[in-house]
Amino acid sequence: MTSTTNDEAAFVASARSTGNQPRRSTPWLAVAIASLAAIVLGACGQTTSGSGSPTQAASDSGPDTSVPLLPGSTVLSKAAPASAQLTALQEVDPDPGDPMNDDSVVSGATRTRYAYGPIDVRPGQNNIAFSRDAVPKPKGDGWIVRISPNLRRADGTVIPSDQVMLHHGVWLNTSRKDATSPALPERIFAAGEEKTIYTAPKGYGYQYKGSDKWILNYMLHNLGFNAEQLYMTYDIDFIAADSPAAADLVPARPVWMDVQNGSTYPVFDAPLGAGSDGSFTYPDDAPAGDSGRQKSEWTVDRDGVLVFGSGHLHAGGTSVDLFLRRGDKEVPILNSDAEYFDPAGPISWDLAMKASPADWRIAVKKGDVLRISTTYNTGLAAWYESMGIMVLAMADADKAPDKGSDVFSEPIATKGPVTHGELPENDNHGGEPSTMPDARQLADGEQASKIPIAGNGYGFGDLGTQPDAIPVVKRGGVVTFDNSVDAPLENGLWHTITSCDAPCNRTTGISYPIANGKFAFDSGQLGKAGPPTVNRFTWETPAALPPGTYNYFCRIHPSMRGAFRVVE
Repeated sequence: MTSTTNDEAAFVASARSTGNQPRRSTPWLAVAIASLAAIVLGACGQTTSGSGSPTQAASDSGPDTSVPLLPGSTVLSKAAPASAQLTALQEVDPDPGDPMNDDSVVSGATRTRYAYGPIDVRPGQNNIAFSRDAVPKPKGDGWIVRISPNLRRADGTVIPSDQVMLHHGVWLNTSRKDATSPALPERIFAAGEEKTIYTAPKGYGYQYKGSDKWILNYMLHNLGFNAEQLYMTYDIDFIAADSPAAADLVPARPVWMDVQNGSTYPVFDAPLGAGSDGSFTYPDDAPAGDSGRQKSEWTVDRDGVLVFGSGHLHAGGTSVDLFLRRGDKEVPILNSDAEYFDPAGPISWDLAMKASPADWRIAVKKGDVLRISTTYNTGLAAWYESMGIMVLAMADADKAPDKGSDVFSEPIATKGPVTHGELPENDNHGGEPSTMPDARQLADGEQASKIPIAGNGYGFGDLGTQPDAIPVVKRGGVVTFDNSVDAPLENGLWHTITSCDAPCNRTTGISYPIANGKFAFDSGQLGKAGPPTVNRFTWETPAALPPGTYNYFCRIHPSMRGAFRVVE
């Protein structure tokens, strides 16, 4: 691609003035949140804070199957050979060969695998769904001291993440209010493509009641076009309330920190080259007035001790960081770094997040302010629809045996170990040579004003069809992409037009392609279905693009590749 410094400056200026980033229609989100809260909280009666003292145990601490299960909800057994079907719930033994299940079970606890499913994952889908309260869970009162998530087929095998990826799962307890967003049910636990494991420190746990009602908010991203039936599984280490091992346990309630806390789809964009020295920290580097500056903070509601924390981010993210402010003093108290196993670095979800050190205990006072930020590597690519979340566990000060460190007067360790090792489902990184043509070597094709997207292809601009020529547009003109054919299909086939560096024609995997086009552009997910779509079917290329060949791909279905050329 031929370009000049002036061309780049003109393009950047135009992109900023015309809003060449995904646009999301967000005023309805507050209504959606309020509606959800009203439904689930109202249906389940009186809410509680979840910080009370231990109660008398029920005699049965097994799985709760008394909740009427919606279609698509069941309980799944322990892992079995691929030839077996998982139909009955059983205990799960630690497996040294499974990075998600290789640690021992603490004394007095039982590890059980639960599952929500089967979920019909339609070709190409990337939508957000709620289970309502049909979520299998322990039956009796007790304590949850570990949760390990995964995404499996019916035979118990974990699906490769280049086929279907767990974008996120959030387990909510509708019987209690959330600490940082009281209009929501209590957000107990969350995981995304990094599959972070929650492990309570010794002496603490999440106090659970058999009468609690759970719902599951999840988003499964089918990167390809094959239908699947999958289960969201979650191994729970549970100590029954009447077990001697529960006698001295202290409740540690979940405290949800989010750079876009309270948003139904809490995302932001990290543009290519944004920030400084190849790193973009949100919301610190966002424009003044960005909503993340307020949403990333929470005023502590009572004296307590933080005992656990770990972050969630997307590909390209390098850390989620937690700060404590008291008066005019602020100090960092936890750095949840992403450890990448990907040989190409921070460009995929082949990673694990670091959690707090085992002895991490931080004293907080009512009126203190907790704040989080998240950092992405923008020197390598742009990262759209990014997240920065940290789920903490906090004990009340009057119950905690550990009074916690005074971080304003003594140094503390802010980095702990990763929650798991490299996952075998992340082994297809892509980026190998393929037969797809190099668009720079193709002839000029017809003048293009509109390119319809249909059949999961970019029409006459699609490189997968082995074209001899690519569409052209005169400098200063635009090409309109139209996804009105594919978008209404299945559960929604929402495509993007996202720039990638030429030739952008290698094999597809979790590391390739990425949004690293020199002249960065992105349409957002074209569809009219609320988040994650941009509530429109069409998108125009930037008019300020200088002459040259431009490659693009679909962030949702990365095997889709296309190109066009700007000519004088």
